[in-house]
Amino acid sequence: MSMFQKLLENIHGNHVYIRTHNFPDPDAIASAFALQKLLEHYSISSRICYGGKIDRFSTNQMVEQLGIQMHDIEECRDMLLQEDGILVDTQIGNSNIDSMRNADLICVDHHPAFYDTVYRFSDVRPNVGACVSIVASYYLEEKVEIPTDVATAIVYGLKIDTANLSRGVTKLDLEVFYQLYPLANLDLINMWECSTLQLSDMKAYAYAISNIEVIGDVSFANTGSSCPEALIANISDFMLSIAEVRICIVCSVKESGIKLSIRSERNSYNSGEIAYRALQDIGNGGGHYAMAGGFVPCSKEEEEKEQLVLLIKNRMFQAVEEERQRQALEV
Repeated sequence: MSMFQKLLENIHGNHVYIRTHNFPDPDAIASAFALQKLLEHYSISSRICYGGKIDRFSTNQMVEQLGIQMHDIEECRDMLLQEDGILVDTQIGNSNIDSMRNADLICVDHHPAFYDTVYRFSDVRPNVGACVSIVASYYLEEKVEIPTDVATAIVYGLKIDTANLSRGVTKLDLEVFYQLYPLANLDLINMWECSTLQLSDMKAYAYAISNIEVIGDVSFANTGSSCPEALIANISDFMLSIAEVRICIVCSVKESGIKLSIRSERNSYNSGEIAYRALQDIGNGGGHYAMAGGFVPCSKEEEEKEQLVLLIKNRMFQAVEEERQRQALEV
């Protein structure tokens, strides 16, 4: 029995909700959209739910131009209690999703699990570069025709999450890309890729550049307050391009706490482990070897936030040093 057939066996009704992480990126949205359309093929309808907001111009363009129906989590509260749910591109306990007490869920994800959650059914493949590659594999295994809008979402989500197939790519990611690329609307994808920055984004880049601190091969930078979620990750990718830097930590002060994005060079530092260890007891973090994230809650007092940023910076540098020492012992 295929993984998708097992997933179907664990759906008890003819309607489910599909939940992405908060502030969903193209990979999360594409995964939810592709899964929604595949379930429709099997006469199961669904509603895609998310928290936060879609805060990137290009991602909003993707949603609007592909006609993807996304619903704020507040519109889905009754559904969360009454219907089967599927998490995509996230897991319970991750910093990018609100606390969920109900673990009786289906989970499709590509992030390493740092929490002992037992799902009704899970297809979690930490080595896969993009979650949407897992969903696309269901189409290929079941030999279900892939519509143009779905192929377009999958290819774009895959490109964004793997930095144009340059980060964390597996054989599955490549297979999905090469099979779906001819089916996608490449004009739309090109337009989205050329619209990744807004004028207001440049202020966050400038702020981060002005306060970046580099010690050895580690950098730490603050983007300022209320930086959009996806932009924090983009700035983190940018900081990793500095020749002397092998791992970078970028933070932004939010109303409810400190959001972090971590990037590392391939085969250098384990970003996910570093984020998890550094933020234990004060927040939560985790992710892949080369890319991770985290969140530390705090009050609205500005002084407390300033102190917390300093604490996080020191803990991050310490966690990197511990990782360096661990690697030295393994050699």
